[in-house]
Amino acid sequence: MTDAPGQFSWLLSLLDIVLVSVVIYHFLLLLKGGGVALHLLLWLTIGCIVFLGARFTGLETLGWLLNAVLSASLLIVAIIFQHDIRRALLNFSRQRHRLSALTEDTGELIDELLTAVESLSQKQIGALIVIERGMPLDSFLAVGTVIDAKVTSELISSIFLPYSPIHDGAVIIQGDKLTRAGCFLPLTENPEIGKHFGTRHRAAIGLTEVVDALVVVVSEETGRIALVCSGKILENLEIPFLRKELKRQLSGGRKR
Repeated sequence: MTDAPGQFSWLLSLLDIVLVSVVIYHFLLLLKGGGVALHLLLWLTIGCIVFLGARFTGLETLGWLLNAVLSASLLIVAIIFQHDIRRALLNFSRQRHRLSALTEDTGELIDELLTAVESLSQKQIGALIVIERGMPLDSFLAVGTVIDAKVTSELISSIFLPYSPIHDGAVIIQGDKLTRAGCFLPLTENPEIGKHFGTRHRAAIGLTEVVDALVVVVSEETGRIALVCSGKILENLEIPFLRKELKRQLSGGRKR
Protein backbone atom coordinates (compact mmCIF):
# COMPACT_ATOMS: atom_id res chain seq x y z
CA MET A 1 0.00 0.00 0.00
CA THR A 2 1.38 3.37 -1.01
CA ASP A 3 2.33 5.70 1.77
CA ALA A 4 0.00 8.70 1.28
CA PRO A 5 2.15 11.29 3.11
CA GLY A 6 5.26 10.13 1.21
CA GLN A 7 3.44 10.29 -2.13
CA PHE A 8 2.17 13.77 -1.33
CA SER A 9 5.69 14.87 -0.43
CA TRP A 10 7.02 13.48 -3.73
CA LEU A 11 4.34 15.27 -5.74
CA LEU A 12 5.00 18.49 -3.83
CA SER A 13 8.72 18.27 -4.67
CA LEU A 14 7.90 17.64 -8.34
CA LEU A 15 5.53 20.61 -8.39
CA ASP A 16 8.25 22.69 -6.72
CA ILE A 17 10.77 21.84 -9.47
CA VAL A 18 8.25 22.49 -12.28
CA LEU A 19 7.29 25.90 -10.87
CA VAL A 20 10.93 26.93 -10.48
CA SER A 21 11.57 25.92 -14.11
CA VAL A 22 8.57 27.98 -15.25
CA VAL A 23 9.76 31.03 -13.31
CA ILE A 24 13.29 30.82 -14.80
CA TYR A 25 11.91 30.29 -18.33
CA HIS A 26 9.62 33.31 -18.17
CA PHE A 27 12.34 35.44 -16.62
CA LEU A 28 14.59 34.66 -19.60
CA LEU A 29 11.75 35.58 -21.97
CA LEU A 30 11.32 38.83 -20.05
CA LEU A 31 14.98 39.76 -20.56
CA LYS A 32 14.79 38.88 -24.26
CA GLY A 33 11.57 40.75 -25.04
CA GLY A 34 10.74 44.46 -25.13
CA GLY A 35 8.97 46.55 -22.52
CA VAL A 36 11.18 45.13 -19.76
CA ALA A 37 10.38 47.77 -17.16
CA LEU A 38 6.59 47.31 -17.26
CA HIS A 39 6.84 43.52 -17.39
CA LEU A 40 9.31 43.47 -14.53
CA LEU A 41 7.00 45.42 -12.25
CA LEU A 42 4.17 43.03 -13.13
CA TRP A 43 6.35 40.00 -12.42
CA LEU A 44 7.55 41.42 -9.10
CA THR A 45 3.93 41.84 -8.04
CA ILE A 46 3.06 38.31 -9.11
CA GLY A 47 6.26 37.08 -7.44
CA CYS A 48 5.19 38.52 -4.08
CA ILE A 49 1.86 36.72 -4.32
CA VAL A 50 3.44 33.42 -5.39
CA PHE A 51 6.07 33.74 -2.65
CA LEU A 52 3.39 33.96 0.02
CA GLY A 53 1.66 30.95 -1.53
CA ALA A 54 4.92 28.98 -1.59
CA ARG A 55 5.55 29.71 2.07
CA PHE A 56 2.05 28.59 2.95
CA THR A 57 2.14 25.33 0.92
CA GLY A 58 5.72 24.34 1.76
CA LEU A 59 7.29 24.69 -1.71
CA GLU A 60 10.78 25.27 -0.29
CA THR A 61 12.83 25.56 -3.51
CA LEU A 62 10.36 27.95 -5.13
CA GLY A 63 10.16 29.93 -1.90
CA TRP A 64 13.97 30.16 -1.71
CA LEU A 65 14.24 31.34 -5.33
CA LEU A 66 11.54 33.98 -4.98
CA ASN A 67 12.99 35.15 -1.68
CA ALA A 68 16.36 35.72 -3.38
CA VAL A 69 14.77 37.57 -6.30
CA LEU A 70 12.50 39.74 -4.16
CA SER A 71 15.36 40.57 -1.79
CA ALA A 72 17.23 42.04 -4.75
CA SER A 73 14.13 43.73 -6.20
CA LEU A 74 15.11 47.20 -4.98
CA LEU A 75 18.44 46.93 -6.78
CA ILE A 76 16.72 45.60 -9.91
CA VAL A 77 14.20 48.47 -9.92
CA ALA A 78 17.02 51.00 -9.35
CA ILE A 79 18.91 49.66 -12.39
CA ILE A 80 15.84 49.57 -14.65
CA PHE A 81 14.65 53.05 -13.67
CA GLN A 82 18.06 54.69 -13.20
CA HIS A 83 17.30 57.54 -15.60
CA ASP A 84 13.95 58.33 -13.97
CA ILE A 85 15.49 58.20 -10.48
CA ARG A 86 18.33 60.48 -11.55
CA ARG A 87 15.86 62.91 -13.08
CA ALA A 88 13.80 62.98 -9.87
CA LEU A 89 16.88 63.54 -7.69
CA LEU A 90 18.14 66.33 -9.92
CA ASN A 91 14.72 67.94 -9.84
CA PHE A 92 14.60 67.69 -6.04
CA SER A 93 18.06 69.15 -5.52
CA ARG A 94 17.98 71.86 -8.20
CA GLN A 95 19.27 75.30 -7.33
CA ARG A 96 16.34 77.66 -7.36
CA HIS A 97 18.51 80.73 -7.64
CA ARG A 98 19.71 79.42 -11.01
CA LEU A 99 16.22 79.17 -12.51
CA SER A 100 16.13 80.85 -15.91
CA ALA A 101 13.31 83.34 -15.45
CA LEU A 102 11.09 84.24 -18.38
CA THR A 103 11.85 87.84 -19.37
CA GLU A 104 10.85 90.33 -22.02
CA ASP A 105 13.99 89.30 -23.93
CA THR A 106 12.73 85.75 -24.49
CA GLY A 107 11.02 86.72 -27.76
CA GLU A 108 14.28 88.22 -29.03
CA LEU A 109 16.22 85.12 -27.96
CA ILE A 110 13.83 82.86 -29.86
CA ASP A 111 14.06 85.09 -32.94
CA GLU A 112 17.87 84.94 -32.94
CA LEU A 113 17.82 81.19 -32.34
CA LEU A 114 15.35 80.49 -35.14
CA THR A 115 17.20 82.72 -37.60
CA ALA A 116 20.33 80.65 -37.00
CA VAL A 117 18.45 77.34 -37.14
CA GLU A 118 16.76 78.24 -40.43
CA SER A 119 20.08 79.25 -41.97
CA LEU A 120 21.84 76.10 -40.76
CA SER A 121 18.97 73.96 -42.00
CA GLN A 122 19.08 75.47 -45.49
CA LYS A 123 22.84 74.86 -45.68
CA GLN A 124 22.52 71.36 -44.16
CA ILE A 125 24.92 72.18 -41.35
CA GLY A 126 24.40 70.04 -38.26
CA ALA A 127 23.62 71.75 -34.95
CA LEU A 128 22.79 70.83 -31.35
CA ILE A 129 21.36 73.66 -29.23
CA VAL A 130 20.41 73.13 -25.57
CA ILE A 131 18.12 75.55 -23.72
CA GLU A 132 18.25 75.29 -19.93
CA ARG A 133 14.95 75.52 -18.08
CA GLY A 134 14.26 74.69 -14.42
CA MET A 135 16.95 72.06 -13.83
CA PRO A 136 20.58 73.27 -13.89
CA LEU A 137 22.95 71.80 -16.46
CA ASP A 138 26.15 72.37 -14.44
CA SER A 139 26.97 68.65 -14.19
CA PHE A 140 27.03 68.40 -18.01
CA LEU A 141 29.34 71.38 -18.57
CA ALA A 142 32.65 69.86 -17.42
CA VAL A 143 33.73 69.57 -21.06
CA GLY A 144 33.22 72.57 -23.30
CA THR A 145 34.47 76.03 -24.21
CA VAL A 146 33.28 78.97 -22.13
CA ILE A 147 31.52 81.59 -24.28
CA ASP A 148 29.28 83.64 -21.96
CA ALA A 149 27.89 85.94 -24.65
CA LYS A 150 24.50 87.24 -25.70
CA VAL A 151 22.62 84.85 -27.97
CA THR A 152 22.80 86.00 -31.59
CA SER A 153 22.14 84.17 -34.83
CA GLU A 154 25.63 85.06 -36.08
CA LEU A 155 27.30 83.55 -33.02
CA ILE A 156 25.32 80.31 -33.22
CA SER A 157 25.91 79.96 -36.96
CA SER A 158 29.65 80.59 -36.65
CA ILE A 159 30.03 77.95 -33.92
CA PHE A 160 28.50 75.20 -36.08
CA LEU A 161 30.42 75.96 -39.28
CA PRO A 162 32.31 72.80 -40.32
CA TYR A 163 35.74 74.40 -39.89
CA SER A 164 34.96 75.54 -36.33
CA PRO A 165 36.92 73.49 -33.74
CA ILE A 166 33.84 73.20 -31.52
CA HIS A 167 31.19 72.49 -34.16
CA ASP A 168 30.71 68.84 -33.16
CA GLY A 169 29.46 69.50 -29.63
CA ALA A 170 26.37 71.21 -28.23
CA VAL A 171 25.91 74.87 -27.34
CA ILE A 172 24.26 75.68 -24.01
CA ILE A 173 21.85 78.59 -23.55
CA GLN A 174 21.22 79.63 -19.94
CA GLY A 175 18.85 82.54 -19.47
CA ASP A 176 19.64 85.04 -22.24
CA LYS A 177 23.30 83.97 -22.57
CA LEU A 178 25.07 81.38 -24.67
CA THR A 179 27.37 80.14 -21.93
CA ARG A 180 29.27 77.19 -23.46
CA ALA A 181 29.96 75.44 -26.74
CA GLY A 182 31.51 72.14 -27.75
CA CYS A 183 29.78 70.30 -24.90
CA PHE A 184 29.30 66.52 -25.04
CA LEU A 185 25.96 65.17 -23.89
CA PRO A 186 25.03 61.69 -22.59
CA LEU A 187 23.70 59.41 -25.33
CA THR A 188 20.37 57.71 -24.78
CA GLU A 189 20.44 54.00 -23.93
CA ASN A 190 16.81 53.50 -24.91
CA PRO A 191 16.73 50.45 -27.24
CA GLU A 192 13.45 51.63 -28.76
CA ILE A 193 15.01 54.72 -30.38
CA GLY A 194 15.03 54.39 -34.17
CA LYS A 195 18.31 53.34 -35.79
CA HIS A 196 18.05 56.19 -38.29
CA PHE A 197 18.84 58.74 -35.57
CA GLY A 198 22.43 59.92 -35.50
CA THR A 199 24.68 60.93 -32.61
CA ARG A 200 23.22 64.45 -32.30
CA HIS A 201 19.66 63.17 -31.98
CA ARG A 202 20.69 60.46 -29.52
CA ALA A 203 22.57 63.00 -27.42
CA ALA A 204 19.55 65.32 -27.38
CA ILE A 205 17.26 62.48 -26.28
CA GLY A 206 19.79 61.28 -23.69
CA LEU A 207 20.07 64.71 -22.05
CA THR A 208 16.32 65.32 -21.91
CA GLU A 209 15.79 61.92 -20.28
CA VAL A 210 17.49 63.25 -17.14
CA VAL A 211 16.83 67.02 -17.17
CA ASP A 212 13.99 69.26 -18.34
CA ALA A 213 16.01 71.12 -20.98
CA LEU A 214 14.81 71.74 -24.53
CA VAL A 215 17.12 70.72 -27.36
CA VAL A 216 16.92 71.89 -30.98
CA VAL A 217 18.66 69.61 -33.48
CA VAL A 218 19.53 70.29 -37.12
CA SER A 219 20.42 67.20 -39.13
CA GLU A 220 23.67 67.39 -41.08
CA GLU A 221 22.45 64.77 -43.56
CA THR A 222 19.00 66.19 -44.39
CA GLY A 223 18.86 69.69 -42.88
CA ARG A 224 15.67 68.70 -41.06
CA ILE A 225 14.88 70.39 -37.76
CA ALA A 226 13.82 68.54 -34.61
CA LEU A 227 12.84 69.55 -31.08
CA VAL A 228 13.53 67.19 -28.17
CA CYS A 229 11.89 67.38 -24.74
CA SER A 230 11.51 64.77 -21.95
CA GLY A 231 13.11 62.09 -24.10
CA LYS A 232 10.57 62.64 -26.89
CA ILE A 233 11.46 63.97 -30.32
CA LEU A 234 9.39 66.04 -32.76
CA GLU A 235 10.86 65.67 -36.23
CA ASN A 236 10.84 67.56 -39.52
CA LEU A 237 9.56 70.83 -38.05
CA GLU A 238 8.85 74.04 -39.89
CA ILE A 239 10.09 77.32 -38.38
CA PRO A 240 6.58 78.71 -37.53
CA PHE A 241 5.68 75.55 -35.61
CA LEU A 242 9.06 75.51 -33.84
CA ARG A 243 8.59 79.15 -32.82
CA LYS A 244 5.16 78.40 -31.38
CA GLU A 245 6.41 75.31 -29.53
CA LEU A 246 9.44 77.08 -28.06
CA LYS A 247 7.28 79.89 -26.74
CA ARG A 248 4.84 77.40 -25.23
CA GLN A 249 7.53 75.22 -23.65
CA LEU A 250 9.60 78.10 -22.29
CA SER A 251 6.66 79.95 -20.80
CA GLY A 252 5.30 76.74 -19.27
CA GLY A 253 8.64 75.41 -18.10
CA ARG A 254 9.96 78.58 -16.43
CA LYS A 255 7.07 79.51 -14.22
CA ARG A 256 8.00 79.80 -10.54
